[in-house]
Amino acid sequence: MQGFAVQNFLDALVNPFLLMGALVTAGLTVAGLTGGFIFGLLIAVMRSSKWRAIAGFARVYIWFFRGTPLLIQMVAIYSGLPQVGIKFGVFTSVIVALVSNEAAYMAEIIRGGFLAIPPGQTDAAKALGLTRWQVLTKIQLPQAVRIILPAVGNSVNGLLKATSIASVISMEELMRRSEMIMQLKFDVLEVFAAAAIDYLVLTTLWDQVQKRLERRFSRGERAKVAPAVEQAALPR
Repeated sequence: MQGFAVQNFLDALVNPFLLMGALVTAGLTVAGLTGGFIFGLLIAVMRSSKWRAIAGFARVYIWFFRGTPLLIQMVAIYSGLPQVGIKFGVFTSVIVALVSNEAAYMAEIIRGGFLAIPPGQTDAAKALGLTRWQVLTKIQLPQAVRIILPAVGNSVNGLLKATSIASVISMEELMRRSEMIMQLKFDVLEVFAAAAIDYLVLTTLWDQVQKRLERRFSRGERAKVAPAVEQAALPR
């Protein structure tokens, strides 16, 4: 059995083809996080709705996408939906799968953030005549974001690595490009080691972003949230 070739590992580490795959992985992660947060916020609000049908739909959505593997969801979107006349390309299928899956987890994270806010603040805001939208955007969401940041950070790390599943439908992200290089050069250990380093770099960069966000929200939101009810209640 051939040993680990350091030079081949170094070559793979700076391989432009592999580095471009890392950028694709980062882009998929950002898209999945952004779409997942927005859609997850909607699902979280629906989950708390007084309308049973709406809340029930949100519960079923969360139950389904958290209870089935992302791999199956991605394959079903790419290969199953065309059977009923809905056809997506590889890139669109990956984005739809990542956003749909991430939204289910984000919905529960966001809902947990809302539940951590003292209910008296919401009651006070409603008593002052704020609309449901004002309560959400000015009272609940700013505080919830600060509360859920650590959980969102873990979710992003998981999402970043979950993008490797896209390789099964030929999305040329980091893992798929690693496999393509290995098929040419047969440097399995060396290429996988280089890919692992790329993943570590991406997760480390996100850790730094998360720390900055946590410091910012811990500094700024305490001063902003306290007078939020009074400011929002002022005549317009």
